[in-house]
Amino acid sequence: MRGYLKFYIGGHWVEPAGGQTFDVVDPATEEVAGKVAAGSAADVDAAVAAARAAFPVWAASTVAERLDLFRAIGAEYQKRTPDLAAALTEEMGAPAGLANGFQVDLAAGHLQQAIGILENYRFEEQRGATLIVKEPIGVCGLITPWNWPMNQIAVKVFPALGTGCTMVLKPSERSPFTGQIFTEILAAAGVPAGVFNLVQGDGPGVGVPLSQHPEVDMISFTGSTRAGVEISRNAAPTVKRVTQELGGKGPNIVLDDPDFATNVGAGVGNMMGNSGQTCSSPARMLVPGTRMAEAIEAARAAAEAITVGDPTGDVAVGPVVAAAQFEKIQSLIQKGIDEGATLVAGGPGRPDGLTKGYYVKPTVFADVTNDMTIAREEIFGPVLVIIGYDDIDDAVAIANDTEYGLAGFVAGRDLDQARAVARRLRAGSIAINGGFDFAAPFGGYKKSGNGREWGEAGFEEYLEVKSILGYAPEAAEPFPATPSDRDSEQ
Repeated sequence: MRGYLKFYIGGHWVEPAGGQTFDVVDPATEEVAGKVAAGSAADVDAAVAAARAAFPVWAASTVAERLDLFRAIGAEYQKRTPDLAAALTEEMGAPAGLANGFQVDLAAGHLQQAIGILENYRFEEQRGATLIVKEPIGVCGLITPWNWPMNQIAVKVFPALGTGCTMVLKPSERSPFTGQIFTEILAAAGVPAGVFNLVQGDGPGVGVPLSQHPEVDMISFTGSTRAGVEISRNAAPTVKRVTQELGGKGPNIVLDDPDFATNVGAGVGNMMGNSGQTCSSPARMLVPGTRMAEAIEAARAAAEAITVGDPTGDVAVGPVVAAAQFEKIQSLIQKGIDEGATLVAGGPGRPDGLTKGYYVKPTVFADVTNDMTIAREEIFGPVLVIIGYDDIDDAVAIANDTEYGLAGFVAGRDLDQARAVARRLRAGSIAINGGFDFAAPFGGYKKSGNGREWGEAGFEEYLEVKSILGYAPEAAEPFPATPSDRDSEQ
């Protein structure tokens, strides 16, 4: 059983201020897999003080020094990839193939992206007589979720490091193992003391004091919309910058064309990946009402082909992360049945043959209307709803009829039509036929958040912009004449 009972503060592994711990339960076995120290406001104070003390030196570091650190992190990361994958399977039930693949590969991809940005980024630019300078914002509090732990740590830590910020990381208490190993990687790579600090714990114990702290200049949070609202409230009195990537209920508009059945099946598979625990998943599939019966058959076949089971084996879907999550999903599945949706595949209870573990049947509902609970709420499990539309205008209206706006999807052979539909969707990231890009900005409209991560846009969230006027007076352009000046010259 794992035991992580120290925090990383000021370049050292230190004892927590208090003696509290929490258990981490393996969602596949429902047994305790490890014990982790639970932080407090005192631990946050110590970590923030270390980050504040380290900030002047790291903010003044050169691009070359930051690049050297990134490359050292990359080398250490590769050494620890097997350890990270094993931890992912234990703490959140990611199937071995997913854990060893996309889950750990995403962070490596973001590191390479950060290196490329840093090699070419212009932190200073002269425009006429004015010098525009982009400077690190300061001490950053980074609060990450459990569903894609390495991805979310990477898209916060690497831009913060690359821009010259210092930071305190609070991983989710449901996926703390990977946060601990990532910290070991940074320590081995030689991150300067105080630049990166780790405090484990829950929202009330660590997240609240971190977001309220007067010496924290920025909070970057990924999680539920409910928690994001509280983060904003806690941060407001200190007027710190808050960036958030929150919930979603992504529409997937399947166009009426010869690839229809194939695209329905692909949409089912995309939704069920990571046990449906992805905020940007295609949770609402929109299909032509005249082809609902065909969609039902294609979706049923795709759902029933998905293997669910022990995540250490060769399966597509493992358990959901925790008992509370399992119960929430079960409740919403029953709600869908009660509200009159057509159950196409899956349903309540565990899959056949699985009597232990937080396993959910890959579930598909059809004949759903957009006012049903299962079409409005983020389920965060392997549950897909299929909604019929009359024409493209109707599809776009249904797609945009949601309080969320994180991601959207369009699937169809006619690229011009798909592009036109994508432009009309009110969400921060739209994928046409499964597009993917590490450099593309990622973030939400409406209640799905604010700010952007990934690529250069994510990099710039950690920068302040300073204008130095009169920096180069010799380059000043004549001040434009006012109308009265022009009149007097005539």
